[in-house]
Amino acid sequence: MEGEMSQTLVEVEAAAPKERTSPQSSGWKWTAALVAIALCFGAAVALTWWTKGQVHTEKDDDLRHTLRQISMSKNVRAAIHLGGQYNAEFKTSAEWLKDVDHYHSEGGLELRGNEIVIPRDGLYFVYSQASFRVRCHAAAADAADANEAVHLSHTVKRWSPSYAYDDATEKSYKTILHSIRTACEKTPGGDNPAEGRWFSAVYMGAVFSLKSGDTLKTVNEEKLLRDLDEDSGKTFFGVFAL
Repeated sequence: MEGEMSQTLVEVEAAAPKERTSPQSSGWKWTAALVAIALCFGAAVALTWWTKGQVHTEKDDDLRHTLRQISMSKNVRAAIHLGGQYNAEFKTSAEWLKDVDHYHSEGGLELRGNEIVIPRDGLYFVYSQASFRVRCHAAAADAADANEAVHLSHTVKRWSPSYAYDDATEKSYKTILHSIRTACEKTPGGDNPAEGRWFSAVYMGAVFSLKSGDTLKTVNEEKLLRDLDEDSGKTFFGVFAL
C-alpha cells in the first residue's frame, strides 16, 4: 500500500510543470513594455511637432509671399520727394530737384516742368514745406517799414485734364493746399543784412483723390523766394500713394 502511494506521488510530481516565472523575469517584461510605450509616445509627439512646424512654415511662406506682393504693388511704392532751392528764373515757385541728397521718385510719380505728374487714379498724400530766412529788422533807409508784419505763405495747386483752359492755352489751376503765417514784426535796425534774421517754416499736407495725368505745383511770392532756406531737409515737396 505504501509502495502504491509513493508511486502515485512521484507521478504527480512528474506531471507538474517544472518552469516557474521568477520575480526578476516578470519585472523585466514590465520594464520592456513601459519603454516600448514611451518610445511610441515620443514618436507621436515628435510627429505632432513636425506637422505643426510644417503648418507654420507654410503660413510663414504665405505671409512672405503676401508682403512681397504688397512691396511690389505700384500703388504702395509710388512716391516722390523733392528738395527745393531758389532759382531767379522761377518767379513764383522754388526750383524742385530730385537728384540730390535723399530725394527720390519711383512708382510712376515724376517731376516734369517743375511739377509733379500723377501716374494713375487713386488716393495720394500731398505735402510740402517752405522754409525762409526772414529779415525782421527794417533798414535805416526803410524806416517806414518798421512795425510792418512779415507774412509767409505757401500754396500747392492742382491741374487736371478735366479742367478748362483760361484762354485756350493757359492751364487753369485750383488751390488744394494753402497756408499763411506771420513770422515777425519788423523793427528799426541797422543795415547789416545778417542782422535780425528769423528762421521760419510753413508746412502743409492732406489726402486727395487724384486722377491720372493730374499735375501739382507750388506757388510763392517772388519776394519771399529770395529768402528761401536751401539747407537739406528745410524745403521740400512730395507725394505718395495710399
